Amino acid sequence: MQKELENLTIGALARAAGVNVETIRFYQRKGLLPEPDKPYGSIRRYGASDVTRVRFVKSAQRLGFSLDEVAELLKLEDGTHCDEAREQAERKLADVRIKLADLRRIERALAELVERCCAATGQGRCPLIEALQQNPVG
Repeated sequence: MQKELENLTIGALARAAGVNVETIRFYQRKGLLPEPDKPYGSIRRYGASDVTRVRFVKSAQRLGFSLDEVAELLKLEDGTHCDEAREQAERKLADVRIKLADLRRIERALAELVERCCAATGQGRCPLIEALQQNPVG
């Protein structure tokens, strides 16, 4: 398997990492993935470490890390900065918990408005529209 991930074109790298070619180019522009040298008259080639790096970026994004945060994590990837990586993860966890609390608040407000709509069927004005126009939900 490792041998298959050497000497890859950008298209093969994208397939191996489960992304599209434009994602690879975007990561290169952002400095998340180094662009290999292009031998004269040839094409750039990528290896297993590039596949691993792209997968790392995608995994971190799925956990909610922004690309700037991913760049910071990549600086810590040598394994000797576990405390700093943990601190970043703790900050991200705190952000996620705040977002979850906001989502629960939004859910309660929407559930109440939907209930009002159901109770007011056929009474003219829509309670949801009226509530949003008159009183910002928050």
